[in-house]
Amino acid sequence: MKEQEQPLYVKHYRYEGKKAALYIVAENQMKEWLLYGTNSKMIEWIAEGQILFDRNEYMAQLKNEVRDFPFQERKVKIGAEFSKLIRRYLAGKDFFKQGQYLDAYNHMIHALHHLARLAVIENGFHPEITVWNQVKQIDLQIFKLYEELVTSEESLEKRLELLFLASEFLIYSRTPLGTQHLLEIMEQKEDWTIDELLSHPCLKPYSIDLTVLLEFLIEKNMIEEVAVPTKGPEIYHCHYRAVKKH
Repeated sequence: MKEQEQPLYVKHYRYEGKKAALYIVAENQMKEWLLYGTNSKMIEWIAEGQILFDRNEYMAQLKNEVRDFPFQERKVKIGAEFSKLIRRYLAGKDFFKQGQYLDAYNHMIHALHHLARLAVIENGFHPEITVWNQVKQIDLQIFKLYEELVTSEESLEKRLELLFLASEFLIYSRTPLGTQHLLEIMEQKEDWTIDELLSHPCLKPYSIDLTVLLEFLIEKNMIEEVAVPTKGPEIYHCHYRAVKKH
């Protein structure tokens, strides 16, 4: 639907002992789900579902979009997924250093899930709800890291220690591709305030993960902090700019 008050309207029906659901979705909501990947079930329905009625071939075009997964759309999803991965990975590392192994485990499970989704997107596919079945076919190394963390008989501390050693290269080797979208936007002008970045419409998918990603990229010398004087003595605004490639 192009125009409706609610972005999503759901009805449940029962007929001959079977239950069915009717979903009426606003076009903007559908585009948001496709771009941000926030409703895997809906994407699966579009990709695998049978079209019974299609006015103006809208659903057929939508199925083609999901199947083709255009590069620009992929780039946005890769950036957003990478920012989530970095936030979870760094939080897990901090908890591990503090000896908080259960919290570290929780964050690293999420980090591996984002790494798995990233691998799927890089290969031109939409992540499904059963993402680990996809990853087993696409990147066995990531699948084995997850399997070892979950099923190994080693102590939790040892499992996490081995995971950090093994996953560091996998994560950091994805930095150029994972940050391409953000850096391309930042190169559009000299420097940015944090508010300008957070409110940029193209960076909406990054949400709260953006600030953590910025600090990570400063550490990697891919972004630099710029001190801009304020009216107060020895107080500066922090601006950010992409480091020029030589």
